[in-house]
Amino acid sequence: MKKTLFLSLFTFVLLGSTTSFSQEESQEPKKEEQRLNCFERLEKAFTKRGSKTVNDNIHRNVIISFFEDGEVYCVRGKVRVENGYITSIFYYYDDNSEVLYDKKFQNMQNDPPSINNGISEMIVNAEREKFKVIFVDKLQPKQKQLKRAVLPDDL
Repeated sequence: MKKTLFLSLFTFVLLGSTTSFSQEESQEPKKEEQRLNCFERLEKAFTKRGSKTVNDNIHRNVIISFFEDGEVYCVRGKVRVENGYITSIFYYYDDNSEVLYDKKFQNMQNDPPSINNGISEMIVNAEREKFKVIFVDKLQPKQKQLKRAVLPDDL
């Protein structure tokens, strides 16, 4: 009787630790993503899934990522694209108003900033602020995954 009770208790503890270990493994990628800043998370998604073509137009749902002293922060905005280059940038404020970014900007080679895979090249202005524009609406959808079959217990 004691052996059976001990064996049952041992099995229960063993199964419990295996279950908690598998839950920790499944949460590990989420913890890794939490350590990435806003730009790194977006860049990772675009690298993995790709981007649709960014056509010449006004794009009202973009993310602007600023790079300052090793810190990154992201804001919402809209941009105008002409001939494949970003020509105008607007910021959105918390009351949904928008203001034109009136500073002159260019890429690192003093040319109009271009777009590659849904993300602009590094943009700088006269004050040497650095930022990139991410066209979040152009991110390709996630690939469909096969649905796993659940077998009945009475087999």
